[in-house]
Amino acid sequence: MSTIQPLFEEIKKLTSPHIIITTHHKPDADALGSSLALYNYFKNAGIASQVISPTDYGDFLDWMAGEPTVINFEEHKQLSSEMIAEADYVFCLDFNALSRINDMGGMVANSKCKKVLIDHHLNPESFYDFEHWSSKASSTCELIYEVIRLWDYSFMDRDIARCLYAGIMTDTGSFRFPSTLPSTHMAVAELLKFNIDHHFIHEHIFDSFTEDRVRFVGHVVSQKLVLIPEYHVAYMTVTQDELALFNITTGDTEGLVNYGLGIKGIKFAALFIDRKQLVKMSFRSKGDFPANEFAAKYFKGGGHFNAAGGQSDLSLDDTVKKFIGALPEWSNLLK
Repeated sequence: MSTIQPLFEEIKKLTSPHIIITTHHKPDADALGSSLALYNYFKNAGIASQVISPTDYGDFLDWMAGEPTVINFEEHKQLSSEMIAEADYVFCLDFNALSRINDMGGMVANSKCKKVLIDHHLNPESFYDFEHWSSKASSTCELIYEVIRLWDYSFMDRDIARCLYAGIMTDTGSFRFPSTLPSTHMAVAELLKFNIDHHFIHEHIFDSFTEDRVRFVGHVVSQKLVLIPEYHVAYMTVTQDELALFNITTGDTEGLVNYGLGIKGIKFAALFIDRKQLVKMSFRSKGDFPANEFAAKYFKGGGHFNAAGGQSDLSLDDTVKKFIGALPEWSNLLK
């Protein structure tokens, strides 16, 4: 669904529009890539905008054009709240509910600005005035590419293409997930025409880990991996002490859940991380198992069909017990 095509002309008519671009907390390559792609697009069009992230993010994304200008809401709450209050437009990228931007959600909801949703998650809340949404899209970066095609492609450049490529590549699992459609490859083919250094992008996202992070992954996979063969399930847990022991920072747990799913015969994998206030969870599945429905039913979560997240205010042990206790109800889809 899309109602966004006339928006660019509307914005251009304003003398100096105040535009905020935001995305979900702990943004990944698709979230930050889509945000900075849009920021650079507006910049090329002579329109000022500001990206505000609800939280920090991994330093493997610091190569993106415009990244130094991003404001971390948690570090600049007063400035961010003032900018949101004064905004004419807030672009909401890669999330479907205002709760996904933490304390910023209430500010955006209460702002008199026009809200713009660009997203590919299921069942978006109705908080927006304009939208470009499709749950079939591989990524929000692919949707931003479509928006640029709808608006004015002449402002497209290499910096934008690099940001978009990063988000599409990561959200498709390097083009192996079912969400990778012919339109995805066609979009990437066009991005490659801008002579983007895709090998550099891949290296910075997947091959720039610290020694601590590599040892952390080895520890979790070798010591914390649990298989439940009768349900074709694998899960791993991470404690607060382990996070501290290996000096884990934002982004270091990205992709860890996939190690469980990579085992032959495993259909559903989970990762549980004790983050003090809450236990955070990542879920991944293969085939017809709805990871998003499972996350929503038991752990206040959601996401994509085969990739979702959740949270729990129980202890780590009790959260795992709840997870295991729920599996029999899904046995027909797990066997």
